[in-house]
Amino acid sequence: MTIRHTTGRGQRYDSVLDTVGNTPTIRINRIAPAHVNVFVKFEAFNPAGSVKDRLALNIIEAAERDGRLKPGQTVVEATSGNTGIGLAMVCAAKGYPLVITMSEAFSVERRRLMRFLGAKVVLTPKEQKGFGMYSKALELADKNGWFLASQFETADNADIHETTTAREILGDFAGEKLDYLVTGYGTGGTVAGVGRVLRAESPDTKIILAEPANAALVSSGYVNTRNAENQATESHPAFAPHPIQGWTPDFIPYVLQEALDKEFTDGLIKVPGPDGIAWSRRLAAEEGIFTGISAGASFAAAMEIASDAPEGSNILVMLPDTGERYLSTPLFDGIPEVMSDEEIEISQSTPGFQMQG
Repeated sequence: MTIRHTTGRGQRYDSVLDTVGNTPTIRINRIAPAHVNVFVKFEAFNPAGSVKDRLALNIIEAAERDGRLKPGQTVVEATSGNTGIGLAMVCAAKGYPLVITMSEAFSVERRRLMRFLGAKVVLTPKEQKGFGMYSKALELADKNGWFLASQFETADNADIHETTTAREILGDFAGEKLDYLVTGYGTGGTVAGVGRVLRAESPDTKIILAEPANAALVSSGYVNTRNAENQATESHPAFAPHPIQGWTPDFIPYVLQEALDKEFTDGLIKVPGPDGIAWSRRLAAEEGIFTGISAGASFAAAMEIASDAPEGSNILVMLPDTGERYLSTPLFDGIPEVMSDEEIEISQSTPGFQMQG
């Protein structure tokens, strides 16, 4: 077998921000059905570890270009974590103060990561759900004159997926058919931006949207109310707490509404939270792909599509982030800190260097 060699990327970067995007598409070799080809677009390769690095960068740079964001102005945003981590990276690199509002229900490591990157994190009660942290960000922006990132409403969100994510996907499948793209939604930026391009340039690609089975907002058919700024004004009645962090806030974002109104999606699959956890664990243990619950849930939807897909179909699944920001969530339930009986047996199979007690 040939030993692997590397030669470098052939370029040096002026900023960590220049490394956002161009994430790899990776074949699934062991856990996909044999009659189809399953690939994942692994967004954990972004510098702050998630797909949200893309929109965080574009929201800030677009606001800089048109003057909405002033030098030194504080940025504020509501987030379940990944957008906040991406914004913290961007604001650290560019020198903007950042305040994040986040429900206390989301994983502890997310708030610690944002604080490590220099952001302030204001927690809101879990009983107020995502709408609580969202409303708190609006209050803080209005009172203090801060720049509201508006990930759920701004066109800057879907725009970056139109100009980067979609182009990367077309490039990775140049000369081949892409039969299915499977993705979940948080803000809806990925499906809206990629949908614009695939509908125009790869119209035979079926776009499959996935959402939590117990928080199936799109499936409900009800669209929550919004104000003149397209900001949600209520918590969606179909929402219930779910373990798929990053998916489905308790309202349908305006960014997602574009994909729904323009019929960018060809199917909608409801995924139980335990399925997302199970497939995330399998991706790690059997493919070496370490990703989060939302990625596992998207993969679960893809496996449902794959079961009936024609032979030879190419299926691409969006994996939004790394698994490291889920350590305190049910994803890691049952993963012990101490040695198992089998590990103790292995240790005791040779005489030295054994733990005592």
